[in-house]
Amino acid sequence: MFDHTGVNASDFARSKAFYDAALAALGSRHLFTVPPEFTDGAQVAGYGQDRPQFWLSEDAPHIPPVHIAFAARSRAQVDAFHAAALAAGGTDNGKPGLRPHYHDHYYGAFVLDPDGNNIEAVCHAPEG
Repeated sequence: MFDHTGVNASDFARSKAFYDAALAALGSRHLFTVPPEFTDGAQVAGYGQDRPQFWLSEDAPHIPPVHIAFAARSRAQVDAFHAAALAAGGTDNGKPGLRPHYHDHYYGAFVLDPDGNNIEAVCHAPEG
């Protein structure tokens, strides 16, 4: 449904390392760095698979923190996202598992990024 979205980071290098690892587990990667002459010197990185759809910007985080859910193709990808995000400095905010209160096949995992944003990976497909 969305074309692109993003979050601000108080410590760009720490947050970039977090998203490099967490999004790689979902098959996405850092694709583009906006030249500083177009950002008043702030660091801005775009992530995606074929085009940037998630943007990380050097700036003060918004209060309250945001929630973003990234699509995963399988439950194994959700598990890999959670493990990679924790290894990269994220904080567990909901271990991988079914969330049947959303729907029967909702399999998700939640982590807090370095700025406290609630970042999720979710797979809607039945197991198998």
